[in-house]
Amino acid sequence: MHSKPRSRWQRFRQLKLARALLLLLLPALLVLSLLQLRVTALDVRHAANTAYDRSLLGALKSIDANVSTESGGLSVELPYRMFEFFELTASGPVHYRVATADGLVELGSADLPAPPAPLRAGVPVFYDGTYFGAPVRLVAYMRDLERPTAQSPAKQLTIQVAESTQARDEFRRVFLRRAAVENALFLALTVGLSILAVVLALRPLAGLSGQIAARGPGDLSPIPGEGLPADVRPVVEAMNQHMRRIDHLATQQREFLDDASHQLRTHLTTLQVQADFALRETDAAQARDAVAALAGELQRATRSTHQLLSLGRSDTAALALAEFDLHALLEEVAREFLPLARAKGLDLGLEGEPRNATADAGLLREAVSNLVANAIAYTPQGSITLSCAGDALGWAVTVEDTGPGLPADLQRTAGSRFTRSAGSPRTGSGLGLAIVRSIAQRHGGVLRLEPSSESSSEATGLRATLWWPRQPNNAESPS
Repeated sequence: MHSKPRSRWQRFRQLKLARALLLLLLPALLVLSLLQLRVTALDVRHAANTAYDRSLLGALKSIDANVSTESGGLSVELPYRMFEFFELTASGPVHYRVATADGLVELGSADLPAPPAPLRAGVPVFYDGTYFGAPVRLVAYMRDLERPTAQSPAKQLTIQVAESTQARDEFRRVFLRRAAVENALFLALTVGLSILAVVLALRPLAGLSGQIAARGPGDLSPIPGEGLPADVRPVVEAMNQHMRRIDHLATQQREFLDDASHQLRTHLTTLQVQADFALRETDAAQARDAVAALAGELQRATRSTHQLLSLGRSDTAALALAEFDLHALLEEVAREFLPLARAKGLDLGLEGEPRNATADAGLLREAVSNLVANAIAYTPQGSITLSCAGDALGWAVTVEDTGPGLPADLQRTAGSRFTRSAGSPRTGSGLGLAIVRSIAQRHGGVLRLEPSSESSSEATGLRATLWWPRQPNNAESPS
């Protein structure tokens, strides 16, 4: 099976952060440098044209000042020394044309390129053109004639002056060459400083990476965030929070393994002793009693194993939150344990009305079943009552019995694993309340154990209440 080829963006995301930053930064710097060079070229062109156009306009005004129609014709007395100066400034020949507006009378170069648009009197117009195959820069100007010529009735005069663009082109090339060299040096310096800045900016990440890599496999202590950039601290906080969750889960797993090994080792030792005793016993009646004790211990080992598996599931299984009828769930549990309660002569009842709640119904059923099983096991006579309630804050399930209640020495340790009171049934393993408390904590709730409200002088009774909030965000927070 061929894997799907990765896109360029996917390959880019897998690069090292420093290389990715440089790949993003360097092309941007290059584009900015080229744009700056382009803007510089436009500015240089405008500056060169402005400077050289002043000289070109000076040549036109010099010619205009020497135009005369006194003789009835059109004449121009050129100041040759000034004209030579203009040619020297332009680094090439300077051409001119003086003509009446109708073109009947003209002096100078008659085939100079015409202006791109009609002229307005008194407004000089600069434009580019080609003359004898070479690029030239021209200025055209039109003014009124003081006296029309004998050869033309036109009352306006047009003057054109053209010079070679060689000087201004050479000026632009020199300036742009210098600007390109400066831009290249600036780009190289910027790239070097950018690389240095990226390396220095990522140095805390490199130190953080080395610090994490140097840790031992079991080191889940928080990573110190002092000295790290503000943008990196949320990542460190998220890592610390994740490591706290891992540490909590690892602690639960260690406790579960310790509990399981302790409980199963006890059962296996008892089974081995009872089996050895049964094998050595020669009397049939005594052997049957040993086998019966062996069967009873095997039953207790089976129940402990089931409870250990339930405890492991309540600690680690993902919550499947859904809305269900809480009263109906209690009714199912009561119906399941009714034969066991009747066999012991207990009155098992249910109070309340149908009520919708949101929780993991499977885990909650396991918790209620353990509470009812404990109540039946610890109540010698009387009644057991199941009820449910709910308000704006959350929901509660209560199992209340008329048994001996909870001794004072177990008030603080109730709900811990393998905690059993003196005189408790031999079949108990001390895991029932631990399972209930774990399920309550998974839902963000608590398990409360209080004296029963129906207690009498002979029996104090116990009321076990499992409460959890309506907000699902509070669930599964480690204690």
